[in-house]
Amino acid sequence: MFEMMDSFKRTASFNRRASSFSSPRVHRRRWGRPPFLVFIGFLVFCFFKIIASGFINASPGSNQGFDGYSISNFNSSVGVCNVFEGNWVQDNSYPLYNASECPFVEQGFNCLGNGRMDRDYLKWRWKPQNCDIPRFNVQNVLERLRGKRVVFVGDSMSRTQWESLICFLMTGVEDKKGVYEVNGNNITKRIRFLGVRFSSFNFTVEFFRSVFLVQHGWVPKNVPKRVRSTLKLDKLDNISREWINSDVLIFNTGQWWVPGKLFETGCYFQVGGSLRLGMSIPTAFRIALGTWASWIETTIDTRRTKVFFRTFEPSHWGYSSCI
Repeated sequence: MFEMMDSFKRTASFNRRASSFSSPRVHRRRWGRPPFLVFIGFLVFCFFKIIASGFINASPGSNQGFDGYSISNFNSSVGVCNVFEGNWVQDNSYPLYNASECPFVEQGFNCLGNGRMDRDYLKWRWKPQNCDIPRFNVQNVLERLRGKRVVFVGDSMSRTQWESLICFLMTGVEDKKGVYEVNGNNITKRIRFLGVRFSSFNFTVEFFRSVFLVQHGWVPKNVPKRVRSTLKLDKLDNISREWINSDVLIFNTGQWWVPGKLFETGCYFQVGGSLRLGMSIPTAFRIALGTWASWIETTIDTRRTKVFFRTFEPSHWGYSSCI
């Protein structure tokens, strides 16, 4: 598990952000936003590698092979397909669903429904260097998920991938009315829990909003006036008990670990009963991931639950933000 944390720490996107600030007093450097079509491609690729052909085994001590499916056109002498090395290629058979026909897409991210004319951004597919990922087979995936519980935990990047997965799966369901949000809620960022049930297949795909994964608390006593809240780095979010007993558990965090979401709003770090005003964001982030990793190792039965941690991806704010 901690090897996975080390790998995450070395990702280029996080290191770019981490190098731009080290403490509450360091000047922030602003970075340009990468093209959003990369996010769309990553979104599709994430579902392919986790769901479409079985699950990539990402639990501690495992390799990165497909569980239950073989990789086609394997050309490597190493004997393992590394799906993380490859290129985006155009595929005119895409997209695999029409967002305008999916009731679970937030209005703000429905580019086709909002009048976007070009569609080239929808036609990118991830192609590993030495093998091919089998095409998304919606009927096969629906059967594999029968009776299961899939849980996404994280920020809005996780929520939009949750939405997209539901739209993928709905293309294979005849009774669309049998797919519904369990509490009758509209899809919105203001709700901490959203769950969509596929009644014909008896499974749910759920989302829990937890942007930091650790607990966000209000002002402790006897602290400087600039402190309005704290992140308790040694305590996982108090809704974490709801994540247990899932079959697939997908985490993300990162977009909120920036000065604008922390120090500039009066949010600082806390470990135990100690306020750490001088702690840098990268240091706090690593402690929080350690808390998360320890919780996984002590609480989650990885013989049942497939656990994934998604790394950084481009932001989805701006004109080109689409699902």
